[in-house]
Amino acid sequence: MTARHPNVPSLTDFDLKLLRIFHAVVQAQGLAPAQETLGLSLSTISIKLKQLEERLGFTLCERGRKGFALTREGERIHESLAPLFDSITDFREVVADVRGNMAGELHLGFVDALATYREIGLEDAFRRFADMAPDVGMHIDISSPQELEQGVLDGRYHLIITCVEPDHDAVEATPIFVEQQGLFCGQHHPLFEEHDPAVLREALQSARFCDKSYNSPAFLPRDDNRVGPIVAHMESAALLILSGRYVGHLPRHSAATWVRDDLMRELLPGEYDCTTQFYLGAHRDQSTRIVDAFRRCLLEALPRA
Repeated sequence: MTARHPNVPSLTDFDLKLLRIFHAVVQAQGLAPAQETLGLSLSTISIKLKQLEERLGFTLCERGRKGFALTREGERIHESLAPLFDSITDFREVVADVRGNMAGELHLGFVDALATYREIGLEDAFRRFADMAPDVGMHIDISSPQELEQGVLDGRYHLIITCVEPDHDAVEATPIFVEQQGLFCGQHHPLFEEHDPAVLREALQSARFCDKSYNSPAFLPRDDNRVGPIVAHMESAALLILSGRYVGHLPRHSAATWVRDDLMRELLPGEYDCTTQFYLGAHRDQSTRIVDAFRRCLLEALPRA
C-alpha cells in the first residue's frame, strides 16, 4: 500500500466546498464579481480562500489593489478542478446506479420572476423530480441571462431556463415556452391616471424607461439622448416602476398582484406588448442521468402547445 505524503491533507467535504468557491472566483476573475454567483459576502469569500490556502500550504491567487491574478500554484490547482469535480459526480452516479436510485447534485440556473407563471407548471416539474430522485441535492440560482449561459459553459449549471437564446455552440438550447409582457407604470407616475390613447402615445415619447441589460423591445418610442437605468432582473424593473419615475416592461403574470392592488397599471395594452421566448439550456457534452431525468420532468410538466 502506498503511504500518503504526511504533508498532503486528505480531501474532505469541507475542502471540496472551498475548492468550488475558488473555482467560482477564478471563473468570475475576482472576489467581488463572484459574490452574486456564490451568494456570499466579499469578506466571507476572502476568509474561505484563506482557509483553502492554509489547508494546501501555498498561495493560490493575488488579490488586492493591483487586481486578481492566479499564482503558478493556483493555475495548476485550478486546472485540476474540472476533472476532479467530474470524477466525483461520476462516482456518485455509479454508486446510485448500483443501488438502483439516483443520487448526486443538480445545479440549476433560472432567470427571475418565474414563480408567478403558474401556467408553465414549474412546481409540477419539481414535485415529479423530488418524488423520482429524493436523494439528489438540488442547487438553484437566480441570475441574468448572460451569467446563466456562462455558468453552463464553465460547469456551474447543469440546466438553465433563460429568456435569451444561448449563442455558444457548446450550449444546446430548446425552446420551451413563451411569456407575454406589457408596458407598466406605477401609481405615482404622471401617466397612471391618464387614459386617452393619443395623450399616452405622445407622453411616452419623452417618458423615462428602465431598460434590460440583455434584450429590450425595439418598437418602443425612444430618444437616444435619454439615459435610463439598466436592469438585469425583473424584480429590479418592478421596483423602478413602482417608484413612479419610470415605465417599463414586466410579465403580466408577475405584475398581476401590483395591478390588482392599484399599485401599477398597464399602458396601452396591445400596442406595446412584448412576447419573449424562453429556452432550456444545457451543455452538449455534459449530460447525466440526473440531468436527463429533470429535463424529462420539466418537459412533461409544460403545457401542450
